Order: sequence, then C-alpha cells, then structure tokens
Amino acid sequence: MIDELSVTGLTSNPTIFDHAIKTSTDYDVAIREKLEEGKSGEQLFFELALEDLTRAADLFRPIYDQTCGVDGWVSLEVSPLLAHDAKTTLSEAKELHARGKRPNLFIKIPGTKEGLPAIEEAIFAGVPVNVTLLFSAEHYVAAANAYLRGIERRIAAGLRADVGSVASLFISRWDSAVRDKVTDALNNQLGIAIGKGAYKAYRDLIASPRWQRAFNAGARPQRLLFASTGTKDPKASDVLYIKALAAPLTVNTMPEGTLKSFADHGEVNGILPADGGDCEAVLAQFGQAGIDLNALAASLQDEGAASFVKSWNELMAVIVSKSAALQKAGSR
Repeated sequence: MIDELSVTGLTSNPTIFDHAIKTSTDYDVAIREKLEEGKSGEQLFFELALEDLTRAADLFRPIYDQTCGVDGWVSLEVSPLLAHDAKTTLSEAKELHARGKRPNLFIKIPGTKEGLPAIEEAIFAGVPVNVTLLFSAEHYVAAANAYLRGIERRIAAGLRADVGSVASLFISRWDSAVRDKVTDALNNQLGIAIGKGAYKAYRDLIASPRWQRAFNAGARPQRLLFASTGTKDPKASDVLYIKALAAPLTVNTMPEGTLKSFADHGEVNGILPADGGDCEAVLAQFGQAGIDLNALAASLQDEGAASFVKSWNELMAVIVSKSAALQKAGSR
C-alpha cells in the first residue's frame, strides 16, 4: 500500500484491533508467546499492539525521514477507559511512547474536556500526540490551544519545539446523526460543512501572530486530520469525504475499502478554500432545520467515547477468549 497507493501513515483503535484479532489467526502465535511469558488481558494487548505498530512505524520510517517528520506516522491509543482521567492518561501516554521507542509513533489522547490538560502535558513532555474524538471547530480549537500551550512551555524551558501532533476531526458521524431529521437535500452535507469550518479555524490559527512566534522558534503546525471518512450512506458516493475534504496541510485517515475505492475511481477536482467556503451558509440551514450543532457536537463526543469503551471491553473479551482457546489447544 505504501508503494502502490501512496499511503503515508496508519492509525489504530480498539475497534480495528478487535476485528483483526477476532476474525483472523494472524495474532495467535504472538498471543501464545505472551501467555507463556505470564502476560494476560490489557498488558498482553498493549504488548501485541506495540509490536504491531512499531513494525508499521519501521515501514513508514523512510517517509518520516524524507519529509522531516511531516508524514510517516502511526498511532496507538491509550485505554479509552481513561477518557475522563487526565492524570492516568498522561502517565499511560508517556509509558506507551517510551516503550515504543519510535520517533514516528503518535499516542492518541481524546480531546475531551478532561483530556485537554493531558494533551498539553504530553506535548510539554515531548510525547507526539494524535488528538482524537473531536467533532467541531470549537473542539478542534480547544485541542489546538492545548497543543500550543505545551509547545510554548517547551520554548520557555529551552526545549526543542518540534513535537509532532495531529488533531482528528470525525466527519461521517455528523451525517449519520441527522439523516432522519433533515430533508433529502441536506443529507450528507453536514459533515463536510463541519470539516470546512474546522479547516478555516485551522488556517486562521496557523496564520496568527501567536502561532507564527512558535513556528519561528522551531515549532511546526499541528495538522488537522479528517477522520471517520468512510461513507456510511449507501446512496452516496463511496469517496464522498475524500473528494470534498482534499486540502493542503491536512491528513485524511480512511478505511481500507475507501482507500481502494479512491484508488480505483476517485478524483480530486479542487481543494478546500482557506476561508471555509460555504460552510456558514450550510450550517445555518441545519440550524433552521432545528439541529442544535453545539449540543450535537457534545453528544457525538460523549457517544464516541462510550463507543470506544464498548469496543475496548469487547477487545478485552476477545483477548480472554482467544487466550483460553489457545491455552486449551496447547495443552492437548
């Protein structure tokens, strides 16, 4: 995929790992080895994940080196059970990054209210962060400011300012949330408008005097990342969010199916306007349709955190059941 599809990075989350471990035997040998070492549960999983993602980081390392750290990253998430626990989130983020021993390993920290202090502290500690679970321009700006506070503290302390970070804005869940609440003409319009608004906020921030001062001290932009860009509506284009959200200085993480669809028949006909284009007009239409965007953003973030916890618990159950099956098979 790196060679043929121009993939420049990789992300992971509990849902992806749950599916991979549950539906294949690819991890069986490694799980058996961990069991023999006395590992189990969450400890066993993080060892598996670190082995998996450090191998991926090594595959992407030439891209990371060639781009001076702009691309070539992989992401590992802290336990979703910590989404509202800043102190433990920070501790786990530091530990996972230290164990990974790869400069191109992002640690994913949710951009919840409780997660923001952990993001600032992790950046100050030199831990590259992928801020996840952002659903609005306001969420993004709060995460960006947490990142910048960490960078400014590093500059004040005489430390290097080039700590990598991305801020992940979830797109498709917006459209799924309002599909039955708006007219057909507004279907599949909200996620793109939210993305455009966040992109405007992003471009405004990195052009501001405060951010320019940080760049002058060696910092780099925390890139806006469009996440959850697989199309959920079967009536819509399977590359809808890839085409609509193409923009410089951004990242788009897409499911494997969407990636292959875009490689097959996707085209980019233009790029996002730095001023957000028609986003305000489109968002106003949703307001007129009775959609409270601020309340929905908060709800989506809470639901997203709960969904990751559910996936995490399912993943732990899969680890337990697969461990039991492998131990039983090994004792025959």
